[in-house]
Amino acid sequence: MQSRSSFPWGCLGFALALIGLGLLLLWAAPALPGLLSPSGGQTTGIGERIEELLNPTPTIRPSQATIVRHVQNLSRLETASYTIEKVITAESGQDALAFLFGDRLLFIAYGQVIAGVDLAKMEERDIIVTDDDRVVVTLPPAEIFVVTLDNSRSYVYDRETGLLGLNQDLETAARQAAEEEILNAALEDGILDLANRNARAYIEHLILSFGFREVVFVPPTTPSPPPTLPVTIVVFTPAP
Repeated sequence: MQSRSSFPWGCLGFALALIGLGLLLLWAAPALPGLLSPSGGQTTGIGERIEELLNPTPTIRPSQATIVRHVQNLSRLETASYTIEKVITAESGQDALAFLFGDRLLFIAYGQVIAGVDLAKMEERDIIVTDDDRVVVTLPPAEIFVVTLDNSRSYVYDRETGLLGLNQDLETAARQAAEEEILNAALEDGILDLANRNARAYIEHLILSFGFREVVFVPPTTPSPPPTLPVTIVVFTPAP
């Protein structure tokens, strides 16, 4: 029979101490956020650090193929629109017999030009994700999508016709010329540059929303023309 003196009281006491410590931690756990609150002074930074360690913020980085698919879903991104007014003069038969066969009209044209970037042309190689969380993007060049006349606002302001000179196609020719002039006016005013800048701003905002640090745009490379083969011209002079 084992005596009282040989009973392992030390082990029993250690086990009870561990159980008591566990109960104390369970009881104090709801009060830990209050202890680490801003009112705790120097414990604020420690509390934030512990919170970061216990609940780290996940970092998500989609692959460049995923980004390209997101961008391609935008398809034709319209980023610039011009509304232009032009005055067009069209005439025919303006010679010595103009009083008979002459026809002249003054056409007031209102039109719209829309430009943008066709993102469906982008491929996976046009977006490169670097190790330092930067994204290098090659956008397609901006292009004209729409050139149209506003028929509800365009009209013939004045027309002078000879006795026999009514030209049925003159107004149609004036409208066609108006579309060309409206397009030229938009191009001269820099609509393609504006469309390109706006497209970059939109794509940059989209990619940065994925969590990347920076977006760098590089100009598209223009394919070099095919080499031309040398041409040799031989001229034969007939003998006298």
